[in-house]
Amino acid sequence: MKKNITILFLLLAAITSKAQVKLDDFGRIVLNPYLNDNISMPAEAKSLLLNKLSQIASSNGMAGSQANPRFIITANINIGTKDIIAGPPQMIAQNLDITLFIGDAITNTVFSNTTLSLKGVGTNENKSFIEAIKTINPKNKEVLAFLEEGKTKIISYYSTQCDFIITEANTLAKQEKFDQAIYNLSLVPQVCKDCYLKTSELTTDLFQQKINAVCKVKMSQAKTLWAGQQNINTAENALNILMDINPNAACFNEVTLFTKEINNKLVSDEKERLDMALKKYNDKIELDKKRIDAYKDVAIEQAKNQPKTITYNNIYWR
Repeated sequence: MKKNITILFLLLAAITSKAQVKLDDFGRIVLNPYLNDNISMPAEAKSLLLNKLSQIASSNGMAGSQANPRFIITANINIGTKDIIAGPPQMIAQNLDITLFIGDAITNTVFSNTTLSLKGVGTNENKSFIEAIKTINPKNKEVLAFLEEGKTKIISYYSTQCDFIITEANTLAKQEKFDQAIYNLSLVPQVCKDCYLKTSELTTDLFQQKINAVCKVKMSQAKTLWAGQQNINTAENALNILMDINPNAACFNEVTLFTKEINNKLVSDEKERLDMALKKYNDKIELDKKRIDAYKDVAIEQAKNQPKTITYNNIYWR
């Protein structure tokens, strides 16, 4: 007899809302622990199961991250038998089948699954659930095989979708949505070597396009401001605008000449304030020059701006 298991992939920001996005969150496969609100078990036991899902992912180097909420590790539970054992104290014994799933929460695809048969005994239903869940071993051979299959399917996804990912990034770039394009490319795991190399090269190119575009806009803003009124207040405001320009931008030589123009226009009693503003500006520029992975800052900020609530369709697994 076939058994249908319905999983609602309702992915909320709460999954990883407490996790800070870090540089090393990019370029690796991550699994975000998630449990459906409708799963039939006491809240305390559900919390423990969610922690177990986190342990399974983290102990195998795939801890979830707000940077990439796409792939999840989730579970469904079926109660096989529930027996009341006479006391005192009276005990409840339950035989549970907990099915673990790894899936793509955007395409609603199950990549791998495994069922763990567990038994728990406690003085009440909640405690019997907890005792059963405690027995889940993140290094269990079935769990490891389940993770390996899921990882392989995720790698396959990136390998087969690489051309599409690149095309989409180029389309976003043409729309000057550089941050989203860079973010999407940054999610490709390093283990997907061919795709990772291709997307890394494109990321560098798109980042250069981004800083060149920003340079043009910021230069225009600063020059317009300076043309309106040439005094120390305007100079400080113009320099604040120019701070957003990356020193590797194509028009940075123009920026340097412009700052010299500002410096030459001001009278001596305004120079002290200007010197302070220039020092702040130059310190920022020197810091930017030292950043090797500046594009990852773009990816991090874009990750923080991803939709906070995303609703996905049901998955039917037979």
